[in-house]
Amino acid sequence: MPRSLTMHRTVVTPTERARFLETCRTREQHFRAAGCHYWVFEEHALPGAFIEFCEAPDLPALRAAHADAPGRPIATDRLYSIVELS
Repeated sequence: MPRSLTMHRTVVTPTERARFLETCRTREQHFRAAGCHYWVFEEHALPGAFIEFCEAPDLPALRAAHADAPGRPIATDRLYSIVELS
């Protein structure tokens, strides 16, 4: 099953945190409506250091979802596709 993924690291200050998380909530709604999964993780040892993942059924869907995503654009020059191991 072809799956594609982007990853993006962001570091925000304590004063930027609430706005960043609100943008993430908006992005989650957008990506979900586009048929994608969107997750945000925060580094335990470095509060404010986040990594965003967006997963789509295939590469064209991932590119399309990112093309009109809300908030600052996430670079799509590094796109990952699943490697079948069996």
